[in-house]
Amino acid sequence: MTGGICYLSLVAVRAEPSSKSEMVNQLLYGDIVDIDHTSGEWIRIISRHDNYAGWCNIRQIELLNNETLEVISHSSRILVSGTTATIITGGMPSLTLVQGSTLYKLSNGKLAGPGGEYHIAEGETKIAQIRDAEDIIELAYSYLKTPYLWGGRSPFGIDCSGLTQMVFKMQGIHLMRDASQQAGQGTLINLMAETMAGDLAFFDNDEGHIVHTGILTGNGSIIHAHGEVRIDMVDHHGIYDKSKGKYTHKLRLIRRMAPNQ
Repeated sequence: MTGGICYLSLVAVRAEPSSKSEMVNQLLYGDIVDIDHTSGEWIRIISRHDNYAGWCNIRQIELLNNETLEVISHSSRILVSGTTATIITGGMPSLTLVQGSTLYKLSNGKLAGPGGEYHIAEGETKIAQIRDAEDIIELAYSYLKTPYLWGGRSPFGIDCSGLTQMVFKMQGIHLMRDASQQAGQGTLINLMAETMAGDLAFFDNDEGHIVHTGILTGNGSIIHAHGEVRIDMVDHHGIYDKSKGKYTHKLRLIRRMAPNQ
């Protein structure tokens, strides 16, 4: 099995090896992948951060030898913390990165990048580390009004589990990709009355399958991606949409992901 890294702002990961196939995920700049199969111009990748598989065009992944991958993998990591940041290197065009993109600081203090060593020309970055519930909610607020996009993971389009994954990634907590997978992580919270800001709520459909998730604010509301990233009321029944005057999602369970909440 070989590997590579995403050195573009956003790359679509598709269900099948075709540009017409549905997008099931996105790679952000700095996402490292393993490659287990090829089909013409397409490679089947497995994201190292969440073990999620899909197909990418081979032109959109920088293939790297194992030695280079190991050096990058064990380098210090910083994340783009504003909506966007710009990186640049001599003789190369600048590249705009989205929030949550990963930069790798080499032993010489410079950033690893395609064709040379990049530096940050504009934007904010942070070290991913576990802070507190207020920081989780603040990060979630930064995605408000982002349009819903199936498979999306950026401030320009995101789905429900993409939102929770990216917010917790910036806390240094790795979540799986899909809501049903995330529902098996963390610590189970039995009652809504025992919840805290930053807990994740999960919701199921009529068949009992978990299909939605969001971040509890601690004051009777939830931040979630439903049409757009928005705030709605939530209780032990589920999510209540005041504009529609009804519940839109049925609560299944609640999990606490941050150990210091």
